[in-house]
Amino acid sequence: MLLGTKVLSNEVASQAVHEAFGGVVPELASRAHQQNIVPVVDRALKVANISPQELNAIAFTNGPGLLGSLLVGTSFAKSLALGLAIPLVPVHHMHAHVLAHLIEDAHPRPIEFPFLCLTVSGGHTQLIEVQSPSVMTVLGETIDDAVGEAFDKAAKILGLPYPGGPHIDQLSATGDPTFMSFNESNLPGFNFSFSGMKTSFLYALQKEMKVNPNFITTHLNDICASYQHALIQVLMKKLIAAQKSTKIKNIAIAGGVSANSGLRDALTQWGAKKGLSIFLPPFQYTTDNAAMIGIAGYYQYLEGINAPLSTSAQAKIKF
Repeated sequence: MLLGTKVLSNEVASQAVHEAFGGVVPELASRAHQQNIVPVVDRALKVANISPQELNAIAFTNGPGLLGSLLVGTSFAKSLALGLAIPLVPVHHMHAHVLAHLIEDAHPRPIEFPFLCLTVSGGHTQLIEVQSPSVMTVLGETIDDAVGEAFDKAAKILGLPYPGGPHIDQLSATGDPTFMSFNESNLPGFNFSFSGMKTSFLYALQKEMKVNPNFITTHLNDICASYQHALIQVLMKKLIAAQKSTKIKNIAIAGGVSANSGLRDALTQWGAKKGLSIFLPPFQYTTDNAAMIGIAGYYQYLEGINAPLSTSAQAKIKF
């Protein structure tokens, strides 16, 4: 729940059920959404200390994402907007990650436009030039896998729990980032590719395990540190190139992988060296959350952007 850009409540229902399957199971995700949405909204209203009748609009994610989960949220939002006779505001999932930086308590000082945003998650990797809350341009994006998926697939190969990215990050803290090397893509422009790095990671481990079957167990921290370093290098090379091209001095990151300590450190060091303003999102605004949908919906509400009750969820939607 938001009042302007101020967060009154930001309730999240986690879904630990996916850990047993090593990845998100769409059917289980949509069922969990259906079970949790009423109690979560009820709790959000109580924490914010407001009644449904005090709401001015209902913001909801209409894409991109898992269709089953989106349908649950869309149906509930339409019902609530209809019942309260208030506007229904559709929000693009990736726009919301970027605009989380505009939440009142996100930073000690407000982020200024324009800014470059590196959006990194399990489903997306994008470099975005942000001119205003409603004007954003994708400079580059992944042509195959997202960096979050590259983390999670590697973690699965290593036998780490899902989601694997945070585990790799944690183990990397005491590992040697120069222990191993992996093939990196070299695409022109600002686009990314991570499928080749996943394959390189697998083949490198298979080669070492032919010599030493206990290679992973013996060198787990070093393997994690090396792979994380390689992924971050790819991200940073493109971000540095985009900054040189645009000359924009405000730099932000968003999405689940923006919680990665290695990426945060790399950005902080680069910013200090080049005199750039680096904006790292608070951890509660990195993974999918209600506040980011609220802030994106707020700015659309100000512009009078509403959705009819006939609107539908979309698994894929243009940025």
